[in-house]
Parts: sequence; structure tokens; C-alpha cells
Amino acid sequence: MTRFWKSCLVLVLLAVTQVWAQQSDPQALAGRIQQHYDGVRDFRADFMHGYEGGVLGKKTVEYGTVAIRKPGRMRWTYTKPEEKTFVSDGVKLYSYIPADKQVYVASVPRDDQASTPTLFLAGKGNLVRDFTVAAATIKNPPPGTASIRLMPRRPEREYEWLELVVDERSFELRMLVTGDAQGGVSTLTFSKLRENVSVPDKEFVFSIPRGVDVITDAGR
Repeated sequence: MTRFWKSCLVLVLLAVTQVWAQQSDPQALAGRIQQHYDGVRDFRADFMHGYEGGVLGKKTVEYGTVAIRKPGRMRWTYTKPEEKTFVSDGVKLYSYIPADKQVYVASVPRDDQASTPTLFLAGKGNLVRDFTVAAATIKNPPPGTASIRLMPRRPEREYEWLELVVDERSFELRMLVTGDAQGGVSTLTFSKLRENVSVPDKEFVFSIPRGVDVITDAGR
């Protein structure tokens, strides 16, 4: 019995040492996150989206749900304080804000035009290949998480850097923080995340409501 408990203790220490090594080595952590995400076909989650700073120094907090399925299918549904829907069916992108009575439609960008996070979500990007990896600077990360800072190797219009916060053991995504050239910081915090739940095709079908203006902008 003593030998059994000693063996268990050794296994626990090895597991803790492995987690600590992954957190202290950003490059290794990026590799484990990529390895985990390679095995994720789809996921659902609730989210809180906060934005602070920028040229106007504004601060906003929004809530909603998200469903994502590779390759390149996404539905972001904002529920409060304002309803908004953003859908990608893999071919077209739809942006709809009911209060504006307008739907923007654009083509999904080609790989050579897509942002690196878009490629990552589509299952075509690679964190280690597409980013310079460094230690995260996020303050007061949630308990039981690990994080890395990523700087894109090619210039991006939407952001200058991003930080991923993941569960330290499962590597599931917990937070996505980005910073833009105007000093604004956008934070997506995920909860109730469920992976590989077979999100159906109908989730990524967008029907244009009656009575709205349809605006097509291939460069949007």
C-alpha cells in the first residue's frame, strides 16, 4: 500500500511539473494549445465582450453566444445590451444589427487575405508558425489558467497583439485579449464552453430578414 501511494505521488508530481513547464515556456504552451485545437472540430460557448480605450476612450461590455465549426463556419449572436448577429457559412459573411435595418454581405477572404486568427479558427493557421510567441502580460488571470502573448509575423489591420488564456490542464480557451494601434483593448471571456458537440449546418445559415437594406462590400 505504501508503494502504491508513493507511485501516485510521483505521478502527481510529474503532472504538476509538466503543467508548470508548459506555463513557464511560452513556445511549448503555444504548441500544446495548437495541438489541442487541431483536435477540436467545433464548439459552443457563452461570451462576454469588453472593449476599453481607443481614440475615444470608450468602455463597453456586451454579452452573447458563439458557435464555431471548422472549416470557417461561425455564428456570433450578441444578446445584450444590443442585438447583433455575425455569421460565416464558409463562403459568405453576414453582419446584421436589427436596429439599423441593414445586412452587410461580403465574401469570406481568401487565405492570403484573411487575418491569422481567422485562419486559426478555420483550421488552417498555426500559432507557432504565424506568430512570435512571448510570455503574457495580462493582469490577474483567472485561477487555473495559463496564457501566452502572440504578435503576428505579418502586419494586421485589426490588432497589434493578442493574448490567449487557456485552462492549464485541458487547454480549452478561456479568454482572448487583443490590442489595437489606437490603444484599445478588446477582451472576450468564454464560459460554458463545450467542444466537439456536432454543431449542425443550420446554425450557420443566415436568412436575410424582410424589409432590410442589403449592402454588399467585397472589401469589408
